[in-house]
Amino acid sequence: MRRDSRLSGVLHVLLHMAEFEGAVTSERLAAVMGTNPVVVRRLIGLRDLGLVASEKGHGGGWTLGCDLDRVSLRDVYVALGSPGILAMGHRNEQPTCFVEQAVNAALGTAFEDAERLLLDRFGTVTLGRLSADFHTRMAERGLCSQETQPDVA
Repeated sequence: MRRDSRLSGVLHVLLHMAEFEGAVTSERLAAVMGTNPVVVRRLIGLRDLGLVASEKGHGGGWTLGCDLDRVSLRDVYVALGSPGILAMGHRNEQPTCFVEQAVNAALGTAFEDAERLLLDRFGTVTLGRLSADFHTRMAERGLCSQETQPDVA
């Protein structure tokens, strides 16, 4: 089953962007992340929401438009259009079979509880917290500026 990795991808891009002074091109971000610039450009659909900004021309590129400490994972999730969280779902949304209605009721409650818990947790984690975790991991390995380092998996 195909997973929606847009949230993970956008978080990855935003945190890499935070490591650059000034504007950074899609090509440079792609090189650091080990991907194609088109993938980076597709992920950065957050300009209208003020999370990122772009400048054209010489010296242009992408910049963060937000304070990492004020943006949560839930904010980014909502900015992406609140994609479906669970890959599982009902076999039939409007069943006439009473057995299937009972199954849907039980599963529906469990799905709603799981989604609520995950979204609540997303709300408690800021991009600033992820950035701090990243910097701790870099320091533990004796590495410095991400601007000059390839993506560390």
